[in-house]
Amino acid sequence: MKRIDTNNRWKTFQIGELFNVSRPVARSQAHYEEGNVPFVASGIYNNGVIKWCKQKDGELLDPKGCISVSPLDGSAFYQPKDFLGRGGAGSAILLLKNENLTEMSGLFISTVLRAALTKFSYNDQINSQTILTQTIKLPITDDENPDFAYMDLYMRKIIEESKKSLERLRRADKSKEPIDVKGWKEFKIGDLFEKLQLGIKKQNFNKTLDVSEVRTAEFNLPLVNAKHGNNGIMYYGREEDFETAEMTIDIVQNGAIATGDVYAQPQKTGVLWDAYLIKSKESITSKFILMFIATVLEKAIKDKFSYDNKCVWDKASQLMVALPATADDKPDFAYMNSYMQKIIKESKKSLESLRKVNKSKTIQQ
Repeated sequence: MKRIDTNNRWKTFQIGELFNVSRPVARSQAHYEEGNVPFVASGIYNNGVIKWCKQKDGELLDPKGCISVSPLDGSAFYQPKDFLGRGGAGSAILLLKNENLTEMSGLFISTVLRAALTKFSYNDQINSQTILTQTIKLPITDDENPDFAYMDLYMRKIIEESKKSLERLRRADKSKEPIDVKGWKEFKIGDLFEKLQLGIKKQNFNKTLDVSEVRTAEFNLPLVNAKHGNNGIMYYGREEDFETAEMTIDIVQNGAIATGDVYAQPQKTGVLWDAYLIKSKESITSKFILMFIATVLEKAIKDKFSYDNKCVWDKASQLMVALPATADDKPDFAYMNSYMQKIIKESKKSLESLRKVNKSKTIQQ
């Protein structure tokens, strides 16, 4: 599909002309149990969803069919399901509502909004007043109103072409030979790894600690918890407040969805309450080895645990995991490193192919 020509039959609108702007009620995802309702905050990935929560008794959800906007960087997402929005002070999201908005036109306008609002940052946040005067350019009808029908049709074509591109990538993946596990050996997890005893630094035991749902200059330390996705990172804290470790693997021990999730954490990392970090008893210096092992570990333990059967280390350490082995029956870290580097390289090539397809569909402002 050719790039959109925005010179003709497009018009500049102020956001306040098109949308009613509001904020969700004051709420924080830290006060919710795991559930099936998306909690939307100021994230830049995963449609802004940072957790799946259980709705509180009598609580009204924010209705679907709107666009959420992050005040921190202008990230915008169409919300297709009723959700819990991050409200209150600080990084509370903004909600943009228009009765003519459909899912497809919502995706279209979200893309345009992100391009228009990238000038905002953590130190210069947008709010419910300043957003009203920001401008975006949209296609128009003969009477110079936004052409929602055109936007809807255009996005349907984009999604259809993207599906075709993804199907081509899937067919390419199926042509790859499966990994040969003949030279693999079973190891007891506890023989290879030890659990690290990390937490809050002693001098801060009686101190109320602040954390952030987004990474900032002050809150820069990844904190793992019962998080499904985002590499298990739920919050960011101050490094001075937490004990940390590097080149570790994160295991989620409790959570309705995330129990048994395993993530590689090569960077400096801290821990909250529903996860723990393990470290190899042999020195590992490559993130690719960590990624390989984390993937295999999750396959070995994920289906053994549930919300009612926590994935505590005493249990997980007794399970067996199959890994490639050397001639002297030790884990073959060199092979894991080489194999994972190859996989990452191939994945980057596939993503680059998809980007090239998408470049021809870029909405020009």
